[in-house]
Amino acid sequence: MIQIKEVTTKKDLRTFVHFPNQLYKGNFFYVPQIESKERDTLTPAKNHAFEVCEGKYWLACNEKGEAVGRVAGIINHKYNETSGKKICRFGWIDFVDDREVSKALLETVEHYAKEKGMDTMNGPMGFLEFDEAGILVEGFDKLPTVYGKYNAPYYGKHLTDLGYVKDADYVEYLIKVPEVIPERYERMAQLVSVKNSLHQAEFHNRADLEPYLDGLFHCLNSAYSQLHGFSELSAGQCDDLKKQFLANINVDYVSIVLDAEERVIGFGVALPSLSKAMQKARGSLLPFGWMHMLKALRQNDTIDLLLIAIDEKYKNKGVNAMIFDKFAKGITKNGIKYIESTRELEDNTSVQNLWRYLEHNLTKRARTYIKTIK
Repeated sequence: MIQIKEVTTKKDLRTFVHFPNQLYKGNFFYVPQIESKERDTLTPAKNHAFEVCEGKYWLACNEKGEAVGRVAGIINHKYNETSGKKICRFGWIDFVDDREVSKALLETVEHYAKEKGMDTMNGPMGFLEFDEAGILVEGFDKLPTVYGKYNAPYYGKHLTDLGYVKDADYVEYLIKVPEVIPERYERMAQLVSVKNSLHQAEFHNRADLEPYLDGLFHCLNSAYSQLHGFSELSAGQCDDLKKQFLANINVDYVSIVLDAEERVIGFGVALPSLSKAMQKARGSLLPFGWMHMLKALRQNDTIDLLLIAIDEKYKNKGVNAMIFDKFAKGITKNGIKYIESTRELEDNTSVQNLWRYLEHNLTKRARTYIKTIK
């Protein structure tokens, strides 16, 4: 007999956050999230996403009272108001391979959605576009990036059996860096720069980045305005992202493109891969998890491409080439051998075209699902 328990206490939240780390303990392809950061994300007082969102969390427990599943129900009021939709998101979903468990979890969220006047379920998604989205449906034998969570192959079948259908697919590529990066990237970057009166921002350390951050987030809101599931970021949400942005940043893998008036019109951010370091940390920065993270940031042969954003006015003008050319200099300097693209919509050809002159392979695919509820 499965019982559903709403998360209402700090102890419940700890159990909720820890559950996937327990479920996949010893799994070679699972990357544990840092539990303290996950708890902060799910705590209204510590996450500005709750300015526009509300949510509840539930645990599924067996007859012994042991957690066998979890799920979050989230309503992003700002997105719904902007899009004219009545969507309840489900996220942070994990469960053992038992139809009774997955059914009980999703029916609980569906009931919550109906109570709130929603008519559609959509997920897995988080509060904002920058939270993890999608269930892995291809690439179960590949180590995920820290921004592309692993799950067992049975998840997708459970969802389709419960009436959920494909909403959107996100793909990830592994790009092999050649010994010499083709000169065409630099030539294209120079042509785009001259033709559009654009240039790279100059910075040498994290402190130098700070004057550009407000412009960076203004550009982000413009670039992502039509993106699936995106709602404009508030000042508080930008502050949250700034803290994340600066925490692990390596300026060798940051490009900020400016126009003639010094306005940010595009940017890209990549990070040294933290997947193996987070596996060693086992969900905690203490006592030694932070050491594994620091080592990975300093010594690595792989970078994860986190984000590329270009202002609407400059899309399809080749600004991607300028961003990648800046990355290329850091890649060459630090001896990077591989680039992993984190989850991007499968039809995002403007970014995917960057790899067409390099050896690249589609390695992972994740999917969000949708269901109309009555």
